[in-house]
Amino acid sequence: MKKTTILFFVLVLVFGCTPKKDDQATIFKKINEEALANSAAYENLEEATKTIGHRLTGSPEGAKAEEFTYNLFKSYGLEVEYQPFEVESWSRGEIEVQIGSKNKQEEMPAVTLAHSPVEADITAEIVDMGNGVDADYEANPDAVKGKIALVYIGTLPNSPEGTPGLHRSEKTALATKYGAIGIIIINQVDGGVLLTGTASVTGSLITIPAVCIGKENGMELKETLKKTKQYASIKMTNESGLINARNVIATIKGSELPEEKVIVGGHLDSWDLATGAIDNGIGSFAIIDMARTFAALDLQPKRTIQFVMFMGEEEGLLGSRYMVDQAIENGTINQIKYIMNQDMSGNPAGFGTGGRPEAEAFFKEVGKEIMAIDSTTYKNVVSNGAGLHSDHQPFMLQGIPYTSPASRLDRAIYGCYHADCDDFDLVNKEHMVNNVRFSSMMLYALADADQLPAQKLNDAETKAFLEGHNLKLKLQIGGDWRWED
Repeated sequence: MKKTTILFFVLVLVFGCTPKKDDQATIFKKINEEALANSAAYENLEEATKTIGHRLTGSPEGAKAEEFTYNLFKSYGLEVEYQPFEVESWSRGEIEVQIGSKNKQEEMPAVTLAHSPVEADITAEIVDMGNGVDADYEANPDAVKGKIALVYIGTLPNSPEGTPGLHRSEKTALATKYGAIGIIIINQVDGGVLLTGTASVTGSLITIPAVCIGKENGMELKETLKKTKQYASIKMTNESGLINARNVIATIKGSELPEEKVIVGGHLDSWDLATGAIDNGIGSFAIIDMARTFAALDLQPKRTIQFVMFMGEEEGLLGSRYMVDQAIENGTINQIKYIMNQDMSGNPAGFGTGGRPEAEAFFKEVGKEIMAIDSTTYKNVVSNGAGLHSDHQPFMLQGIPYTSPASRLDRAIYGCYHADCDDFDLVNKEHMVNNVRFSSMMLYALADADQLPAQKLNDAETKAFLEGHNLKLKLQIGGDWRWED
C-alpha cells in the first residue's frame, strides 16, 4: 500500500476527517484558469465546420456530427451515450418563385421555409397582411382566402403598441387558419439575405407553401401592392419521411444527490444553407468544452450533470421533446431539477432566471463570485424573461426552471441567422472561451447548491406561469397549450 494511502486512513482514524472539498471561489478560479489555458471549443468547432459542414437532422452530415461530438466526450473520459429517436423530418428540394402582374411575372430570389409541402404549384393574388398577426386578419377575415399572404418576419416600424412578436411558424399557422393557400415572408435583414427555418409549429408538414424573400424585394413589393394587384407563382418540391437521429448525452454523476439532474443542453443540428457555426455551433461546442473542463478538473458537484447535444431543434424541438417525453414515460421527469440552455450563446454578461424572479438572488450572489474572477467582462446582469422556440421549452412546459447566458454577441452575426452566410468566419474565439468559463462556473454553482434557486412548478403553477409571461397565445397556436379554459 502506498504511503499516501496509509496516511489518508490514519487521518480518518485519528481525526475522523476526509480531505476538505475546495470552496466555490477556489473552484471558480480553477475553472477560469483551465478554460483560459486549454479551451478547445473554438478549434473543435472549426474542425467540425471544415470536415462535416452543415448538421441537418437526419442527413449524413447530421449523423457525422453526432459521432464527432460523441467521440469528443469519450476522449475526455466521460460516460457518454446516444439517445436515438425516429421522427418525421424534412429536406428542401427545388424552388421557383415568380412575382408580378397577372400576365407578366419575373423570377424573384427566394428560399423554401422548412416543412413546406413535398410538392406545390400555385398561382394566386398576393395580399399584404402586414405583421401577419391576428389583428391584421380580424379587420377582414376573408382577405387571404384562396390567396397568398405577404407578411413581415418581425414587427414593422410604426406598428401599434403591443403588437405581438410572433414566430414565422405562428404567422404561417395564422395565414393557414384564415384560408391562405401560400405565404411569402419578408426577411428583416439588409442586403438581400434569405432566411430559412421551420414554418411549422408542430414539426409536421404544413399544408401551404411558405417561402422567404429578401428585405429590399419585399418592401418594394409592399409599395407596389399599394398601387396595383400583384400575383405570385410558387413551385417547389421537397422531401419528407421518417429519419433516425440521436441526442448525445455525457454524464457526470453527482457526489451526494446523484438522482437529481441538472442538464446543460444546446442543439447540435443546423440548417443546410451553411455550416451553422453561430446557430448553434457556438452554443453546442461550448457545452462540449464545459464537459472537458469539468473532466480535466475532476469536478463532481452534489447533483448529476448531463451535457446534452440535442438534434432536431431547428425542425421543431424534436430531440428535446423526445427526451422530456421519455422522462415522463419512464417516471424520471421529477429527477430533472434545472436546465441551462445554450442557444447562440457567447460572451455572457450574466444569466437569466427564465422568468422565475425567486431565482434572482441566487444568480446575483453567484455572479458576485464570478465578477471576483473577471469584472471587466462579466457584469452580473440578471434578466427575468421567459420565451419559447428553443430546447428549454419542453422542460419549461413541465414546470422545470431554466437559465440561459445573457449573451453579448456582435450584432453583425444576427444577419446570418438561418442564412447562407452562417459560417465559421463569424465566430469569435474569445467570446466562446468566455462562455465556457462563466457558464461552467454557474453550472457548478447550480449543481452543487444546497438549495436550488427555483423549484419545479406543479401543473396549475405552470399554467399560471405561462399566462403571466404572455405565452398562452403562442402555445395555443403551436398546439402546446394543454389546459382547457
